[in-house]
Amino acid sequence: MNKALAFLVLPVFISGCRLVAVAADQPAPFIEVVVDSTTVVADSSEPAQFVAPDPVRTFDEVRALWVVRFTMTSKEAILGMIVEAERSGINTLVIQVRGRADAFYKSSLEPRGESVREPASFDPLEFAIGEAHDRGIAVHAWVNTHLVWGPAQLPQSPDHIVNAHPEWLSVPRELGRELASVDPFESRFVDQLIQYAEENSSTVEGVYTSPSHPAVQDHVHAIWMDLARRYDLDGIHFDYIRFPSDRYDYSIGAIERFRVWLRGQLTDERWGKLNQAYESDLYAFVDGEAELWNQFRRGHITHLVERIYRDVKAFNPHLTISAAVIADTELALNDRFQAWPEWLEQGIIDIAVPMAYTRDPERFRELVGTARSAVKVRHRVWAGIGAYMNTVEATIGMIDIARSEEVGGVVLFSYDWLVGEGMSDPTRPFLGRIAEARFDP
Repeated sequence: MNKALAFLVLPVFISGCRLVAVAADQPAPFIEVVVDSTTVVADSSEPAQFVAPDPVRTFDEVRALWVVRFTMTSKEAILGMIVEAERSGINTLVIQVRGRADAFYKSSLEPRGESVREPASFDPLEFAIGEAHDRGIAVHAWVNTHLVWGPAQLPQSPDHIVNAHPEWLSVPRELGRELASVDPFESRFVDQLIQYAEENSSTVEGVYTSPSHPAVQDHVHAIWMDLARRYDLDGIHFDYIRFPSDRYDYSIGAIERFRVWLRGQLTDERWGKLNQAYESDLYAFVDGEAELWNQFRRGHITHLVERIYRDVKAFNPHLTISAAVIADTELALNDRFQAWPEWLEQGIIDIAVPMAYTRDPERFRELVGTARSAVKVRHRVWAGIGAYMNTVEATIGMIDIARSEEVGGVVLFSYDWLVGEGMSDPTRPFLGRIAEARFDP
């Protein structure tokens, strides 16, 4: 961001609202993460030493699968997935370990995934890593960042973010004024967020956290450091590192953080005029300085990516950090506030995986080509292919297009679909046909 965000806690009074405390954030000079009674300090001036127990697995062409958390529920399902991946010539698995602010691995930071069927002693991620590495397959931990719950009944665990920290949640513009005066711990606060997601399910996947909230940033950072420290991973993968749309985050906290940040961006006269209007209009600052509001939202997404990249790499420079990104760059930048071409340019992610989900091969070529043009070396882009919305033949064609655009590999979405709905004909399985045609299993 152009100017550092100051850290402070201010009492704020909005006309017609109760008194609240709001924080504006700044990264600490070092990050201390407590994991199972062990303190890890990631200081960029004196990085912790880490020796990978196994050689880093690298491939001339990455042939990957996104594996959704529903496969990470039992030893049998995980082993079946890995055996099928090996049989199909897959060399990289991107495994969802944080789906909706839950853990499909042993975590002291978030509740265990509700769908895991094995005893508490079983660690799905540890088991998957061991079985995959024995077969020469790389494992990347897939972490959903800001999407923390779906449009469904509340999580069972009282420790889940939605139950324990509703004040961390992002609010759509349509609800901002109403919820500004509602205590987040009142049931109707979260209920209305879930209802909004249900009513707008074509564009909003569920409930999101507020990207500008300091506690949210610290929590996600701690999850990454926990995974980096405790598991023999080949990489960690960002997903939902974005806003659901430009209609978010109109929470009282985010608006107040923006107000404080603007003090250093505007003249005293301009800020004072907006502040006077703010006494009666919650959206005075965000509407009055729309471009800076977008910059503020975009900046907080980039800030978290940069912070995590810096500290994970200080701990283990061998880990590959990738991100699933909105392939349409205009939509990514201006609606989801995801400046991923900038992340590549600045070197705060190693690999971008544009989710080029389309049935149109020429549109696919355009999206992948745009991502490839953002980097000098091919291995920094993997093409995300929406196999779930295409035929076998169309998926094969997109693999060919990705190769012609000279990217570092392909990632198919998703294993779970390919062996589920995509198995309409068990005698000619979708993944098997792709493998025979293009992956030389």
